[in-house]
Amino acid sequence: MDVYEKLTILTDAAKYDVACTSSGSDRGGEKGGIGSAVSCGICHSFAADGRCISLLKVLMSNACVYDCKYCVNRRSNDTPRASFTPQELADLTIQFYRRNYIEGLFLSSGVVKNPDYTCEQMIEVLSLLRFHYRFRGYIHAKAIPGADSALLMRLGMLADRMSVNIELPSEEGLKTLAPNKSKQSILGPMGLISGRIEENGRELVQYRHAPRFAPAGQSTQMIVGATQDSDLQILRLTQGLYRKYSLKRVFFSAYVPVVEHSLLPSKETKPPLLREHRLYQADWLLRFYGFTAEELLDEDNPSFNPLLDPKCCWAVSHMEQFPVEVNRAPYEMLLRVPGVGPRSARRIVAARRTGALDFAGLKKIGVVLKRAQYFLTCSGKVMEGLKITQDGALRALISEQGRLSLPPEQQQLSLFDQSFVLKKEVIQCLHS
Repeated sequence: MDVYEKLTILTDAAKYDVACTSSGSDRGGEKGGIGSAVSCGICHSFAADGRCISLLKVLMSNACVYDCKYCVNRRSNDTPRASFTPQELADLTIQFYRRNYIEGLFLSSGVVKNPDYTCEQMIEVLSLLRFHYRFRGYIHAKAIPGADSALLMRLGMLADRMSVNIELPSEEGLKTLAPNKSKQSILGPMGLISGRIEENGRELVQYRHAPRFAPAGQSTQMIVGATQDSDLQILRLTQGLYRKYSLKRVFFSAYVPVVEHSLLPSKETKPPLLREHRLYQADWLLRFYGFTAEELLDEDNPSFNPLLDPKCCWAVSHMEQFPVEVNRAPYEMLLRVPGVGPRSARRIVAARRTGALDFAGLKKIGVVLKRAQYFLTCSGKVMEGLKITQDGALRALISEQGRLSLPPEQQQLSLFDQSFVLKKEVIQCLHS
């Protein structure tokens, strides 16, 4: 098998891992080296099937000793297998870089032989890139659960970002669908990486030229829809990961049925793309808007509303806190107003120091008045001609958001074909 055939198989096998980022590192260039990973970002690279991605996203090998039921690369699945040698993959990365195809590398792998052997192979690839080719570009490496801690530390000294995929939100799901993995084998490396990043931060304060460990931090991924875990369970776990391990990102991947198994959704099941989208919106609220998982969902309502984004849904359910006076409300409360983001909230706080704001001023600042008008007053006045009620706000927001802006074939419209019935149910649910 030649390198191109390996590339075709191993880039395709890597496409289900969405935890692929290219931000947060400032590894600059140096004399005699090539490439850099400065914070301006990474651009234009292509997988073997022509998809435009930020990095060369590839597996070291899709041969795996594990038999995770949801994985296309599981041991028992009949699929073409391929493996790069460290030299092949390092050469390929540099050739792609020199042709201006890529600016960095995202490297993961199936577990070949055992976790330690696989991790050693990945370390060899990164060592060739960093020391032989003197490559200064961005590298994101996937930590192999179960690998020795010393190997993970070596991998982190060579990579810009590391990630350990949680895969499934619950320990019960792991036991059922990934019997070779355990909660400890995943959270152990995550805690190890988090602790080393924190320790490295203290070292850099004392010694400016100390070696940097995973300077862009760590991330993880969860598969959504492979098990019966609710949105509330997923969001609580996400919140816990941010708090305990200081993750940069938690990624959500709508489960794509690629293998047939009695414990998994059938192959005819559509990926829950809208659910994935709602989780990303909620994740944004956790990280930048000061919300908690328990504010957005609870035991009585463990799933996100398909017709409203989480922030609008929360606001309509808490109309007793609105409208807020834009010229006096604290920054934290402005962030909870639909249509107001962190940037526009900061602009509001800065602008009102010099004079009172009106709705025309809010529009210039960047506030989305289509949503915000139901939750704000300016100098005690509502938008001209507008009567604020919960039902009115709800109907307007559903009307705005109820239809996705995707082509019809991508919308999974079976849910929205009965939009009138759903609107009625949503209103009844919020009133109750």
